[in-house]
Amino acid sequence: MCAAMQSAAAGARTLLVERGSMLGGTTNTAGVNFPGIFHAWGRQVIRGYGWKLVEHCVAESGGELPAFFDPPVPSRHWMHQVRVDRALYTMLCDEHVSRTGAEILFHTMPAKLEARETGWRVTVCGKTGLFELDATCLVDCTGDANLVTMAAGDLLDAGGEKQPGTYVCRASGYDPDTLDLEQIDAAFQEALARGEVLPHDAGWDVNTPVASRWLRNLGENANHIPGIDARDSEGRTRMEIEGRKAILRMYRFLRRQPGLENLRFEFLAPECGVRETARIAGDVTITAEDYQSGRVWPDALSHSFYPIDLHTAGGSGLNKIGLAPGTVPTVPRGALLPKRLKRIAVGGRCVSSDRAANSALRVQASAMAMGQASGAMAALAAQTGVDMRDLPIEDIRALLRTHDAIVP
Repeated sequence: MCAAMQSAAAGARTLLVERGSMLGGTTNTAGVNFPGIFHAWGRQVIRGYGWKLVEHCVAESGGELPAFFDPPVPSRHWMHQVRVDRALYTMLCDEHVSRTGAEILFHTMPAKLEARETGWRVTVCGKTGLFELDATCLVDCTGDANLVTMAAGDLLDAGGEKQPGTYVCRASGYDPDTLDLEQIDAAFQEALARGEVLPHDAGWDVNTPVASRWLRNLGENANHIPGIDARDSEGRTRMEIEGRKAILRMYRFLRRQPGLENLRFEFLAPECGVRETARIAGDVTITAEDYQSGRVWPDALSHSFYPIDLHTAGGSGLNKIGLAPGTVPTVPRGALLPKRLKRIAVGGRCVSSDRAANSALRVQASAMAMGQASGAMAALAAQTGVDMRDLPIEDIRALLRTHDAIVP
């Protein structure tokens, strides 16, 4: 969305191709309706089109923004994530993107890329079959580097270990404060021994799996779906099925427990949330050392702010390392550009980075900022005929600042 809004607002004819029925990505389809983080150490570090959308949604729904200028302790960074109304956010996504002049095409996926002297021939699959589109520049916002893969671009650590996914739901029909959680946890251990449930069904920590934590969280962001690479359709299908199986196992177990006879689901995300699939091999690669040091790259175009947040299939389920006070990482142009390929950039979690850095870069506000940066490069390249990596860096930064982005 942010790539399309920036590109169109800069005057380039822009088409946003979306495989689903709505915009908003993880916020909507995976139920992670608390995007962040836009602020660091008492100041805003990410703004632009993504922030305008989030801010508008909170204001129109009558909500309140967190106290951004009162920095939380590093272990409570989540306090600066912004809760948005999913339904309203979905409708505002359409409105904001359309307002910039970008065109939208739902229910469509790329099927094939062919490099041309002046750009790309893109074969896409719509509801009535295959058809072709011509584009001067492409921005791959699939999160999975699908376009870069079709263009025969290089990936980092392809096929290696991936972070577990999480399938978001929200349960109701009970009051956690009235339940005998100790008794329910004991019953959960018995169900584990019988194989009726699995440790990661109820939480991230497989060392001490308990149902009480799932119940207190109302099932939200409360499981791990491990051992699946969701980069392609086969892997994604397996993750969706295994994610829903995990929730169904918890439902059947919990409904048998005292006080949970009326348990029901208010919400089940349309898709399982995916934390990690593919990362491009870019002109430069952001390492954990780069990220944690707050390195300001010579070609930096946006900020990121989130702790190293590497989810694991075993142990406690999470390796988290906070940033030192005052540290604000940056994202360089080179990490958004796949090696060897011209007229294509990425936005979002497939940015060129090692696993540890990527576990922080993957979050929504950072992805929004990267998307807007890539949209700016694509528009300028389409209008001038200059490859994205050869554009004067100050021209890109000037365009971003004109459209309210914060540039390092």
